[in-house]
Order: sequence, then C-alpha cells, then structure tokens
Amino acid sequence: MTDPYREKDISGCGLSAYMDESGKRTSGEDIIQSIALLHDRANGLGGGFAAYGIYPEFPECYAFHLFYDNSASQVACEELIHANFEVRGSGPIPTRKAFGIGPSPIIWRYFVDPREDVLDHAGLSPDDFVVQKVMMINATIQGAFVFSSGKNMGTFKAVGFPEDVGDFYRLDEYRAYMWIAHGRFPTNTPGWWGGAHPFTILDWAIVHNGEISSYGINRRYVEMFGYQCTMMTDTEVMAYLFDLLLRRHKLPVKAACAVLAPPFWDLIEHMPEEEKKFYTTLRMVYGSAMANGPFAIVLGSRGTMLALNDRIKLRPLVAARKGDVVYVSSEESGIREICPRPDTVWMPRTGEPVIARLREGIS
Repeated sequence: MTDPYREKDISGCGLSAYMDESGKRTSGEDIIQSIALLHDRANGLGGGFAAYGIYPEFPECYAFHLFYDNSASQVACEELIHANFEVRGSGPIPTRKAFGIGPSPIIWRYFVDPREDVLDHAGLSPDDFVVQKVMMINATIQGAFVFSSGKNMGTFKAVGFPEDVGDFYRLDEYRAYMWIAHGRFPTNTPGWWGGAHPFTILDWAIVHNGEISSYGINRRYVEMFGYQCTMMTDTEVMAYLFDLLLRRHKLPVKAACAVLAPPFWDLIEHMPEEEKKFYTTLRMVYGSAMANGPFAIVLGSRGTMLALNDRIKLRPLVAARKGDVVYVSSEESGIREICPRPDTVWMPRTGEPVIARLREGIS
C-alpha cells in the first residue's frame, strides 16, 4: 500500500538569503547550496535569485532584464527602450544547459539611463520614469516582460528547482554582497517564467513564503498610486507596497513594516501613549496596505536586506549572524549548510523585522 504522506507535495516555499554588511562580494555558489538544501519546499514550478553589486561596470545604470516570447516582441520592446533611454550596453544574459530547465524564452539585458529630453518632458524623477516604462512594457507589449530593473543588481528566475535555475544562469560566475533565493510552491497561480520569485521593481526584490489573503484590497490600494499588477501573483503587490512606502512616502523601514504587519488593536490599546498614537495613526492612514495572511518575506534593496514575518508567525523564518554577515532562511539548516558555526541564531518575533545594512561609506 502506498504511503499517502510520501506521495504528498510539501505545501511550502523555501527562502534563503544573506548579506555581508562590509560590502564583500562572494559568488553565487553558497546561496545555491543553501537553497538546494530546501529542495523539498519547492516542486520545480519556480525558482529564482536576486543579487546585489553584480554590475560594477555599470553601477549607476538601470539594469533591465527581459523575457521575450519571440523576436517580434523583442523588436517592439527595443523600439520603446531606445525612444526613452540611452542604452549603455546590452546583450543576452549568459546561460548554460541545466538539468530540469526546459525551453526558455529569449533572455536579454540592457543597461540604460533615461533620455534627458524625454525625462524633462515627462516631468518625473528618473525612478518614477523607469517604473512607468517598465509597467508600460509589461502591460502593452505582448510577449515582452521586464523582470528586473534596478541599479547594480539583477534578478534571475525560471520554471524549475532553484538549484537548477542557479546553474542555468551561471550564478557561480557572479559576485554580490547580498544574495536572495527562493524555491516556489505555487498555490493559486500558474508556474511560468515571469511568475517565479523574486518580484521586483527598481532596486526592490522580494521573495515570499505564504499567501497574501488581502491581495484584493492591497492591489486596489497600490493601483490608486499608478502601479499596474500584471504578474498573476499576490507577491507582486508586496514589492509595490514597499516601493510606495519606502521610496515614495519615505517612511522609515520599521514604520513600513508596522504598516504591513501591525500590532493587533488590543495590543495597541495597552501601549504607552506615544506608541499608541503612532500605531493608531499608521493603521488609520495605511489600513488598506496591511498584509493579511501567512507570510515570511525577504526584501532586498540597494544596501539593505529586510526579513519579516506575519503578525502571528504562520510561516517559518530563522536569522543568524557570523561577523559581518547576516543570514535568514526558512530553516536553520539552510543557514548552517553554508555557515556551520554562526555567532548567534534567533527566531524573529512576529512583525519584528530583521534588518542588515551596508556600513556607511560603502556603496
């Protein structure tokens, strides 16, 4: 008789990430090894990585990574890119044949700066201009999809197990001061190349284990500010929420985390008066941005790594430190696989962010 427990897929996702606060860059070999240990948290329908500091030759250019279904979509997209940006470099993203990775779309990258004449006419900041054009490509050019658009960073993702995705993209040949990895187990959304984690906009890259049950209201909220959700997943909206709260509204990191995973009202009620006023104001102003449901997330941005649990810790998240390096993972074993003797290991509390930052003066 077949054991039903051995036949059942494990309904979870695997997260693993680390950041060296000294700015030291390392190859992708360690992060691949870490996420490979969490193999059973994925099912081969999506894997991906984000890496920071990988393009020192183009440090201030926006690095666009694109999937194309065919050459016609590439031609149409490149017309839009050249009409709006100065292209400092472009070419296919290097790949190799890898186990478990099937036929791929056309995968291309461009290092670009907004054209000054077009930017002046638009009356937007460079970042807002890039967000506008990325969303225009994803919403209007059939068969073209921008899956990474930050400076001196890049996202690499595909349908497959994450260790195979890392091999496919030759991540052992890149060097970064921060690596983020994800092995996806799609629950309510299809497995497709663009739908694998991480999800990004500008320098923000987010991976997520769980489900955002407030997706509908969160989506309507960010769409009020001009964001377009086109990726068929709940995690996309989390990237836009962080962009809105941190970049556009300029909230401190801890305040943004308190928006997404705030204390319960009964806890707020018993806080000291100043704290009570602070959290009450956040919940009143940003009520539609609160993320409900089980989640553990890791967010990367230029110079900062953030990890956060939902309000009652329905998804696992472990953190550790060894010298200048801060680690987070779905399981402690994912950390010890690449850092056998960390200085400290802890389980972050509900709604309490784990924050790592490059030391001042390092870029």
